[in-house]
Amino acid sequence: MRAVVQERYGTADGVRLDDVPRPEPGPDDVLVRVHACSLNGSDRENLAGSPFYSRIGGLSRPRNPVPGSDVAGVVEACGRNVTGYSPGDEVFGELAGYRGGLAEYVATPARLLARKPPALSFTDAAAIPQAGCIASRAINGPARVTAGQHVLVNGAGGAGGSMVVQLARHAGAEVTAVDGADKAGHLRAVGADHTVDFRSEDWARHRERYDLVVDLVGHRSPYRVHGALRPGGAYYLVGGRTRVLLAVLAAGPGLRWLTGKHVRVLVAPQSRDELLAVTDLVTSGVVVPAIDRVYAFDDALAAVRRLESGAHQGKIVVRVAAP
Repeated sequence: MRAVVQERYGTADGVRLDDVPRPEPGPDDVLVRVHACSLNGSDRENLAGSPFYSRIGGLSRPRNPVPGSDVAGVVEACGRNVTGYSPGDEVFGELAGYRGGLAEYVATPARLLARKPPALSFTDAAAIPQAGCIASRAINGPARVTAGQHVLVNGAGGAGGSMVVQLARHAGAEVTAVDGADKAGHLRAVGADHTVDFRSEDWARHRERYDLVVDLVGHRSPYRVHGALRPGGAYYLVGGRTRVLLAVLAAGPGLRWLTGKHVRVLVAPQSRDELLAVTDLVTSGVVVPAIDRVYAFDDALAAVRRLESGAHQGKIVVRVAAP
């Protein structure tokens, strides 16, 4: 089968389309013929091998050389223990190990997949899983957002930020979206009330303004970001530099004791239930997957290069097979 192959960490120049063996499903797996695969911030990190935690799947090189974690497609075959799916079922979800999606076929545990609603295209379904589940956990988790609160999303213009903005607005919050000035129009289109150009303004200097900060590209010290929170507010680190992640883990409990504010790393385990809850909001028109561009599989390397550039506004989707 054809697949995008990344044999080493680095740049998109080291990625190629190649022929690889078709995977065989294990006893609890399904084999999916991939129709669409979307790219996430985690795919950008896994391409570079930076931050260092992105190398958990292989310290010196990716253990699975095929990138891509969010897929939608059709079940081709089922392992002997799988009872919930049959060949021909349309499914979508986030893959185990967060890799393997940019290929004509992928094998993954059945428990991570959900049935694709008939009203959703494969392209839209592939754009939901990781971004939707992270957004749901951030907005509906322990620091549950309610009407009238103020939420800031840092890195809002990328693969997952648009979904966070939309869910925060759906909850009734006033939303400030931070990214480059060139993405301001996109951010307002998905629901942001205010936009901040990170190149000219430091949101961490907004003293005690936000009930929740969702940071998808963290590089600030936890001792700085908590100042932007109102009393009792929460800061969630989703992605960013390794040293910042470690600093948040170390400083969070002390900051909570000293200030009453919650500074923590957002943990968003793969969850079929959370995926289905977000997808219900999509099918009902409450939120819309923000898709930057759709690439043909033959142009998958161009999709990887666009992800690497950071210029995308929303999700990049590769159409692997025609429906």
